Amino acid sequence: MLSFYPMSTQPILIHQLHKRFGSRPVLQGIDLSLPAGRLSVLVGRSGSGKSTLLHCLNGLEKPDSGRFSLHGRPGLVFQQFNLFPHLNVLENLLLAPRVAQQRRGDDVRPEAVSLLKKVGLGGHLDHFPSQLSGGQQQRAAIARALACQPDVLLYDEPTSALDPHLAKEVLKVMVQLRKEGLTQVLVTHELDFAKKYADHVVFLEDGVVVEQGPPQAFFGRPKDARTRRFLKAAA
Repeated sequence: MLSFYPMSTQPILIHQLHKRFGSRPVLQGIDLSLPAGRLSVLVGRSGSGKSTLLHCLNGLEKPDSGRFSLHGRPGLVFQQFNLFPHLNVLENLLLAPRVAQQRRGDDVRPEAVSLLKKVGLGGHLDHFPSQLSGGQQQRAAIARALACQPDVLLYDEPTSALDPHLAKEVLKVMVQLRKEGLTQVLVTHELDFAKKYADHVVFLEDGVVVEQGPPQAFFGRPKDARTRRFLKAAA
C-alpha cells in the first residue's frame, strides 16, 4: 500500500451548485454528499452535466452559484490521456510535482517509480507515449495524477476511448485504489463496473440529481421512473 498520498476523511459536500453556458443551464442546483475513501460513480446520458460537475470540483470550470467542500488537492484523469509526447513515461510523472509543487526530482523519482509499478508499468519507465497502448497510456495518466499526492481522484470517462480489453486494465487500477481507501469520483458509461465496484451511484439528468444510493438499491430497486427508463435503455 502506498504511504505517500494522503487519505481524506471528509466527504465531498456540494450544495446548490449552478452552472450555465450562455443561456443553457447545465447544472441546476446540485446537492450531493460523496463519501470519503470510497468510489462514487456519476452516470447519466450525454449532456446530463456529469463532466461539468467534475470540472467544477477540479477548478476547470467556475460555478455560477452554490458551494462545495473538497478537502485537499483533487487530481483529474481525462478522457484523452494528455501525456506529453516528447517525454517518456517517468518524465511525464516527474514533471507535475516538480513544476506545480516545487519538489526536487530526486525526491519525487522513487515515488514515481513506485506508482508506475503500482499501475503495471514498471517495465515501461523509458517508453514514450507513442510506444504504449491506449490502456497503458491511461494507466500512466492515473499514475501521473497520483504523483501530485491528491486527496481525491476524479475521472472524466477515462475508458471511453478504449476497447473493452484495454478498459479493463484501467478499471482494475481503480479497484485497487478503492481497496486502499482513496476517495474517487468516476464519470462513466460502464454500468456493469458501477454495479460491481461502486460504493455510491449518482444518476444525473438535465443538470439535476435524480437518484442516488448504493449500487444494490440503485440498480436493483430504482425509485424514480427516469432512473428506470435510463437503466432500461442502457441494458
